[in-house]
Amino acid sequence: MVAAMAQKTTKTPLDLEYATRSVPRYTSYPTAPHFDTSVTAEIYRGWLAGLDPTDPISVYLHVPYCRTICHYCGCHTKGARKDDPVIDYAEGLVEEIRLLGEAIGRRLPVAHIHWGGGTPSLLPTESFRAVVKALRATFDILPTVEHAIELDPRTVREDLAALLAESGVTRASLGVQDFDPAVQKAIGRIQPIETVERAVAALRGAGITAINFDLMYGLPHQTPETIRRTIELTHGFAPSRIALFGYAHVPWFKKHQRLIDEAALPGANARFELEQTARAALAEYGYEAVGLDHFALSTDEMAVKARTGELHRNFQGYTTDDAGTLIGIGCSSIGKTAQGFAQNDPDIGRWRKAVDAGRLPIAKGKALDDDDRLRAAIIERVMCDYAVDLDRVCAAHGVTTDAVADAFERLVEPARDGLVVVDGAKITVTEAGRPLVRIVAAAFDVYLARAAARHSVAV
Repeated sequence: MVAAMAQKTTKTPLDLEYATRSVPRYTSYPTAPHFDTSVTAEIYRGWLAGLDPTDPISVYLHVPYCRTICHYCGCHTKGARKDDPVIDYAEGLVEEIRLLGEAIGRRLPVAHIHWGGGTPSLLPTESFRAVVKALRATFDILPTVEHAIELDPRTVREDLAALLAESGVTRASLGVQDFDPAVQKAIGRIQPIETVERAVAALRGAGITAINFDLMYGLPHQTPETIRRTIELTHGFAPSRIALFGYAHVPWFKKHQRLIDEAALPGANARFELEQTARAALAEYGYEAVGLDHFALSTDEMAVKARTGELHRNFQGYTTDDAGTLIGIGCSSIGKTAQGFAQNDPDIGRWRKAVDAGRLPIAKGKALDDDDRLRAAIIERVMCDYAVDLDRVCAAHGVTTDAVADAFERLVEPARDGLVVVDGAKITVTEAGRPLVRIVAAAFDVYLARAAARHSVAV
């Protein structure tokens, strides 16, 4: 064990060396770039067959289609101006659900359902109903299920809201991003405030009152003034949760991002100022910070669990979902069991071919060892609580803190620069270090140093 590391208070996290450092978002550990083909459909089938039938699970459905692709998009999706490919895809989802039920061999209870994409609401009415029917036929959907869906406000009208309510949806996340017309034009997403007003009214009119807004900073032409105005307008809608994501400019990975004028993007210092301006404005309007990039009203379950140390993190970001098993459905979706991660083929054609052949469409994954589980637990607490007692977490995993001794060397620099305090086995991210919490989490990542994958910047 090392002695307590001193904290330097004179340095600010605006330092470009930190702000531009490439680190994972830690929605999983190990992160997806470290998955490989050693996890096969057969291995995943064995994991599924061994699930405890009494433990509630979560289900994620990925719909990789949008009418048009926004310039900033980092999701696995493609444009579909007609319904035909979307209808065909829904048929594949129904078949994959059947295959999963066959592999599991019993009706597992489901506590959380999440639709992502893409734009899941592009599924035509009968296609959406067919997928929901398949879920209900295969799983035991608990009466208390949180059933969430990501929506493009431009697609939401009263008929869609009624369909979602009929299907049991309880929470909707609206991709607002920014209300400024110049920013909207630069990112290829023209979405007047009236469009958002119509969407919110339709959802609430249908009884879906748990509404999230997704916002972004780091977009072209954003200024502290424009982002504060976006927060002000957002407050007027009174969403219960707000996600504030930093735009990740990765044109080497998402070629359509080349449509964004890099000269109009804020630099590292400007990104930090945008994030801090938005954060301060959200606090003024009564939203509590939840982890790195989420905010919630004090009465919302997410804020409550953040205060009690029960917050979790998964592929959807910060969550109240504490299920140990996640079933991923659709191309590129990732499933998780106690044994490891399994990811579906990201190619729609190959995914559908596998499903049609009666095979689970697994392309790669990562079997977990005890060290992976230990470090995942530590990283989750750092990301969720900004603090972790290594003695306590290590003891729960049957080892001593010596098992993560390598991390202390990587914490020396951020401790010296005031991002974190290391007091024996107690790790605490400072107020100044919170925007850079991923830097601290990365100290426990044994895969990162030897990885060739490129990640987004720290702020």
